[in-house]
Amino acid sequence: MTEKECEHHHDEDEKMRKCIGAVVLGFIAVVLFVVFLVWAILHPHGPRFVLQDATIYAFNVSQPNYLTSNIQVTLSSRNPNDKIGIFYDRLDIYASYRNQQVTLATLLPATYQGHLDVTVWSPFLYGTTVPVAPYFSPALSQDLTAGMVLLNIKIDGWVRWKVGTWISGRYRLHVNCPAYITLAGHFSGDGPAVKYQLVQRCAVDV
Repeated sequence: MTEKECEHHHDEDEKMRKCIGAVVLGFIAVVLFVVFLVWAILHPHGPRFVLQDATIYAFNVSQPNYLTSNIQVTLSSRNPNDKIGIFYDRLDIYASYRNQQVTLATLLPATYQGHLDVTVWSPFLYGTTVPVAPYFSPALSQDLTAGMVLLNIKIDGWVRWKVGTWISGRYRLHVNCPAYITLAGHFSGDGPAVKYQLVQRCAVDV
């Protein structure tokens, strides 16, 4: 084969590689465009959480800087989408007071939520002699004297969207449910359980 023929053969190989590369890139671009188009048309909305109630079994400062708490909460989540399902891969729920976590995180069961479905959970949130900041006890005493304590029931987790057979990647989920608990000034924790009907809408960030 002459040098000229070799150069011609090399040029044809180069053109073939460029052609294949262009086809592959074009195919990827079309797939991404279709996915984006479907996503834009369906316009998924994040789940809507509502804190239904909270039952306080214990909530008291047992030592100067330690808190013991035992709380059961009932909350619901609704999928507002009529064409999109939601996978809850991992949801950790816990209680916080004045921006400090006061219970251990409880893992909610992974679940799939169909179109317009509602899911209800009723987990227990525990915290035994949890170390708290020095300002915690005086702040709690002030709130108890005022007759109201603001707890925040928070959820951190991951969700995925399902459209037909297509399932998205994981998205971070943050939920914050304010719980205004009216407590008498003498309340210090252990004693008869007190249930509060709240029906409080939660802030959701996906």
